[in-house]
Amino acid sequence: MTNKLFIYNTLSRQKEEFIPLHENFVGMYVCGPTVYSDVHLGNCRTFISFDLIYRYLLHLGFKVRYVRNITDAGHLEGDRDEGDDKFAKKAKLEQVEPMEIVQKYTLGFHNVMGAFNTLPPSIEPTATGHIIEQQEMIQHIIKNGYAYEVNGSVYFDVEKYIKEYPYGQLTNRNLEDLLANTRELDGQDEKHGPLDFALWINAKPEHLMRWSSPWGVGFPGWHIECSAMSSKYLGDTFDIHGGGMDLQATHHTNEIAQSQACNHKSPVKYWMHTNMLTVNGVRMSKSAGNGFDPDELFTGNHPLLDKGYSPMAVRFFMMQTHYRSTLDFSNEALTASEKGYRKLMSSMELFDKIKTSATTTSDIATLKKNCYDAMNDDFNTAVLLANLFEGVRIINSVYAGTETITEQDLETLVNLFQDFVIDVLGLQPEGSSDNSISDGLMNLILSIRADVKAKKDFATSDKIRDSLKQLNISVKDEKDGKTSWSFE
Repeated sequence: MTNKLFIYNTLSRQKEEFIPLHENFVGMYVCGPTVYSDVHLGNCRTFISFDLIYRYLLHLGFKVRYVRNITDAGHLEGDRDEGDDKFAKKAKLEQVEPMEIVQKYTLGFHNVMGAFNTLPPSIEPTATGHIIEQQEMIQHIIKNGYAYEVNGSVYFDVEKYIKEYPYGQLTNRNLEDLLANTRELDGQDEKHGPLDFALWINAKPEHLMRWSSPWGVGFPGWHIECSAMSSKYLGDTFDIHGGGMDLQATHHTNEIAQSQACNHKSPVKYWMHTNMLTVNGVRMSKSAGNGFDPDELFTGNHPLLDKGYSPMAVRFFMMQTHYRSTLDFSNEALTASEKGYRKLMSSMELFDKIKTSATTTSDIATLKKNCYDAMNDDFNTAVLLANLFEGVRIINSVYAGTETITEQDLETLVNLFQDFVIDVLGLQPEGSSDNSISDGLMNLILSIRADVKAKKDFATSDKIRDSLKQLNISVKDEKDGKTSWSFE
């Protein structure tokens, strides 16, 4: 039960119907982390957003090849063509080999992604594992007349490229704007023009990560790796390329130029970008003192956090905002999301306790349609969750006996929540292995409460109920004398 899927294309700045290049197959490339430090939350939001997109495409029945790279070479400080290598700088600081830094933070990245319950990509290529492919692509670009070599470095000739192809269309900037915003950079004297960027960089004697090439010993520029790896695994033109919006102006703009100069084809049909993170309305950054990493968020070990928040509560929090909108972190918002997540997951535990009827007073068919409509409108998780909470209301009402549902509609509702809550949103119950313990403890507490109520000690009974409420646990006394509990 699906209508047409529409995706906002950064390139055209409008929503477009998603029609893959090859029927039933989707090729998707997402720029992965630069593994010289712990992954930050901005990256996490991007990867969680594209995990959702990956999951929904799979749910629709597409065969998806999802490629997400690991940048382990070529990314210099300040995203420039000169300066310290991020990996070498960290390796010298910790007195280890650069690839030890790569290994350490790649494992850390995978652990964080696992905590957020993201699916692994189909292929996770590394820059250092594709040096030959990058060199071959650079040779093609030189042969086609869009790059030149100077003192062992190779630069892309942007002004030559602009004569035949548009440049800067992702950010809708013209040549004059681009030139006006160009800073004087180190190594500028080697370049033919101020917009030119490095495809291959000559390695100084002290540079630790270096490879032989037709132009001498050096290392690849940051941008060329994604062009080389995406074309290798997805073809010269593929369906979806994603990343954070901070990559639009330089990295993705240069990817388009490199690929077009090499293959004479537009490399991507749909460009997708996630928005930035803010903390209490201020853009998140380490320099501003308001940046925290996932571990700090999980443990609460940060001055701006009142407490720690579980990975699933954070994932739920991110899903409450559309991926193209700014996401603002605050303790109030995170606490509200924590309650919402628990309420959503608790409602699913009632399915086995619901009694069916010969008639239905709830419109499950419309609810299902609304869920698909939300996701087909550029993966609008905020609207999807609003519809799912209408489903929560129905579940609670049917459980309480104020609404009725047929066996067939109950089955539809169960499948709907499995499809969208578990499979698409990627949410899962937390601490499932401890459920027997928590259930046992709650049964004991409610048994004690029932005893004091029987002795007409209502003050103690109310104190137990109110204390549980402070822990976001709702206790409900049913008409038949039984008592139930759930997370708020």
